[in-house]
Amino acid sequence: MEAAPLRAFLVDDEPLAIERLSRLLSKHSALRVMGSATDPQKAVDLLNAKDEIDVLFLDIQMPGMNGFELLSRLSVQPFVIFTTAYDQYALRAFEVNSIDYLLKPIEAEQLERALAKLGRVRPVAKPDWQQNPELPAVLKELASSLLAQTAAYPNRVASRVGDRILFLDLSTITHFVARDKLTYAVANGREHCVDQTIADLESKLDPAKFLRIHRAILLNLDWVRQANVSFAGKVTIQLKDERGTQLPVARDRLRSVRSRLEF
Repeated sequence: MEAAPLRAFLVDDEPLAIERLSRLLSKHSALRVMGSATDPQKAVDLLNAKDEIDVLFLDIQMPGMNGFELLSRLSVQPFVIFTTAYDQYALRAFEVNSIDYLLKPIEAEQLERALAKLGRVRPVAKPDWQQNPELPAVLKELASSLLAQTAAYPNRVASRVGDRILFLDLSTITHFVARDKLTYAVANGREHCVDQTIADLESKLDPAKFLRIHRAILLNLDWVRQANVSFAGKVTIQLKDERGTQLPVARDRLRSVRSRLEF
């Protein structure tokens, strides 16, 4: 008798990531996607209200509530396949009830590996460590650690104008650009000179938000509207600002840009 499909739920704050994963999972008859959510709190509510889910595909780094905190709020712990754009979170993922982790953008071969590993534990049974009463405490500790790490990144940058220092919120900065041996933060369509190099900024700012797409450009990912690919393979990024600013992607940065923006 053929086993019933595993019941899966997907959580990721990026709709495109959920669409891509759903499309890949639809090719596997041994698994059925029962639902998804881009809002972590909504995911908690749905998961606690639903019949038990066999496996949860869960993003680790999400605004408002990271993946570990989400798990700590679940009444029943499913098996987890973590999805992350950052290798540094992989070890943390394996400290909890993870079957595997998938680095974004998720490839079919990666997914096959994780599903094969999941299939080896069928029939799905909860091992002792998954019912350990200390698990929620471990999850909360991991969640706090991740939040503390995120909080360590600055949320503004200084720009000196004569004898005044203007503080710019990073959320308003679309990108940083280096030109004529100076670095400028671009916000609200205006350039503000900052006393740091692009390399300095890249090392200090949150890598979940800022990505270097060119030796002279550090991009705020929250301001990306779309990526444009020419027939010659050149890529430009269009911003959400009023001008629809176009930024070039250097050829040697193309792979990391494709990975982060998942195209």
